[in-house]
Amino acid sequence: MPSRSKTQIPTSSELRILNALWQLGEATVDQVVMSFPPRKRPNYKTTQAFLRIMEQKGFVKHSVRGRVFVFEPLISKERVDKQSVQALLQQNFGGSARGLLINLLESNEVPEADLVAIAGLIQEYRRKNGQSSDD
Repeated sequence: MPSRSKTQIPTSSELRILNALWQLGEATVDQVVMSFPPRKRPNYKTTQAFLRIMEQKGFVKHSVRGRVFVFEPLISKERVDKQSVQALLQQNFGGSARGLLINLLESNEVPEADLVAIAGLIQEYRRKNGQSSDD
C-alpha cells in the first residue's frame, strides 16, 4: 500500500517524470522517456526505477495493458505546487508569506505587469476571505 505523506513532495527527478505524465495523461515508460527532447532524454531503466519508487510513494499508479505497464499520476500539479510552496515557506521563511514575498521582490526585478497581477490576486484573496484592505 502506498504511503501518502501530506508533507512528502517529489524530488526534482520525480518532478520531471510527473511533468511528462501530467502532459501525457498516462504513458508507458517508453512514452515517458520519448517525451523528452533527445539531448535531455532520461535513461529507460532509470525512469522505470523512478516510476516504481513514485508508485510506492503514492505519486503514480500503473495498470497492465498487454505486456506493458501504463502509468498515470495520482497527484495533481496544483497539489504539488501548493505542497512545494508550503515546504519552502516552512524551511526558509519560518512560515512567513511576507518573508517569501519580500525576498522575491528584492531578489529579482519584477515586471510591472506581474506586480499588477499580484496586487489583483491579493485583492481577490481579500474579497474571497472577507478581509478589507486595511486589515
